[in-house]
Amino acid sequence: MGFLDRKVWAGLVCVLGLVVSCCVAARGQSGGGGVSGGSGEHEKKGAAALEAVRGNPLDLREFLKGMPKGADLHNHLSGAVYAESFIRVAAEEHMCVSLDTLVVTPGTAATGGLEAKPECGDGKVPAGTALRDQHLYDALVDAFSMRSFVPSTGITAHDHFFAAFAKFDKVYDAHLGDWIDEAATRAAAQNEQYLELMHTPGSAHSVALGKEIGWHGDFAKVREALLAGGLDEDVAASKKSLDEAEALRKKRERCGEKDAAAACGVEVRYLCQILRGFPMERVFAQTLECFEIAASDPRYVGINMVMPEDGYIARTDYALHMKMIGFMHEVYPKVHISLHAGEIAPYEVPYEDLCCHIRLAVEVGHAERIGHGAEVMYEDRPYELLKEMAAKHVMTEINLTSNDVILGVSGKEHPLPIYRKYHVPVALSSDDEGVSRIDLTHEYVRAVQTYGFKYGELKAMVRTGVEHAFLPGQSLWVEADEFGRVQAACAGDLLGAEKPSGRCGEFLKGSEKARQQWELERRFGVFERKF
Repeated sequence: MGFLDRKVWAGLVCVLGLVVSCCVAARGQSGGGGVSGGSGEHEKKGAAALEAVRGNPLDLREFLKGMPKGADLHNHLSGAVYAESFIRVAAEEHMCVSLDTLVVTPGTAATGGLEAKPECGDGKVPAGTALRDQHLYDALVDAFSMRSFVPSTGITAHDHFFAAFAKFDKVYDAHLGDWIDEAATRAAAQNEQYLELMHTPGSAHSVALGKEIGWHGDFAKVREALLAGGLDEDVAASKKSLDEAEALRKKRERCGEKDAAAACGVEVRYLCQILRGFPMERVFAQTLECFEIAASDPRYVGINMVMPEDGYIARTDYALHMKMIGFMHEVYPKVHISLHAGEIAPYEVPYEDLCCHIRLAVEVGHAERIGHGAEVMYEDRPYELLKEMAAKHVMTEINLTSNDVILGVSGKEHPLPIYRKYHVPVALSSDDEGVSRIDLTHEYVRAVQTYGFKYGELKAMVRTGVEHAFLPGQSLWVEADEFGRVQAACAGDLLGAEKPSGRCGEFLKGSEKARQQWELERRFGVFERKF
């Protein structure tokens, strides 16, 4: 059958409504070029299996839980941890809980196991009390997450969500390895293979240094002063902290041993978080620290800016922040950039503030990926912006539950279908699965139920996620965001084969990104052959 005939036949199949993934309208879904993952009998069976369970939420979840989901590229590590884990560790570490605010704080050192009672002071009790007091336990879970939350006068879901982090951050700081293990374990259970976890390294010294030096607006001179003042101390401390955390993760997961946990198979990298809700001298110091860390530690594959985008400083300094990121990009051109942009809604900020956050992130901040992007249609000249993002292959990290809970943006009000219509690369991500009480599978279920996605469309988003991972090396695919042709070295191989040919093997050996893409195709093959 010739090329034209194949195209005609594909169109007829779509018209007839048969379950074939090539019906997807987005670019890169037509397969071809001998790519076994792009079409074929196995993929058709996977597509048919999805249609068979589409109408039952529980069957649908089980199907999507087992489906390969590739990468989760927008995942805040502190927000990924479930409240129950924070409570357990706070009790083990003999920490204290304020009965008034439900904030966890360090307690006086105690001995004697969980029964020990640290000195906590007035209005506080040992965190271990929650293990014997169900009322307190429930109150902590609700305070640390969105469970049971009901908006009331002066307290919105947005406010409750962001307030949760300050309640458990003292627990989070000292147990990084535990949390990486938890995130990786949850990912492995859902057939995820790659995580980029956002994490804010310790920056006490750089913050103090920034305050001492002050802010006068000259990026280059402030950078020189910070480096001369010893900012590299925080960079070294960050590396040491991550070394210890990863060693603990590997120990917990028994990596390298015969009974290694499945979580060992999840590749984890990090994005250095910058807290943008503070005075400029602090934000600049932390930004420089993050770029220095990402430039020197290959485990940190990029940077991101976090904290509520509608906050006063985040809004008023937004354009300056983007110029600062642009400056750092010139100094550190190899450091990848993903930016929270467009995580705002009309009722939260004046309409004037909706004009250009995404555009500034793309054009001034050199963002390669946009986190959230929920307000894109409120930007000035939104269709031009969408076309620009598509042309530059700027991916949008889609967080459906988060956008609904925090912004009230969902269903037809969410721009996901518009991003896809304009061929902007998109992939689903979790954002803060612990605080939101979800997992990545939940987001796939929601996407299918809300937008009616077919199997091929889901598969394309999964591939897009790995395509836009900040991993070194050449992509497996010839054209960006087109999943029809693989690089010549692997063109003759069965896609995702357990034992690639010598030439293909050499190519994969030289590219971490291509290896992850090959592994994804292997997983799709295993999954689809079950049906």
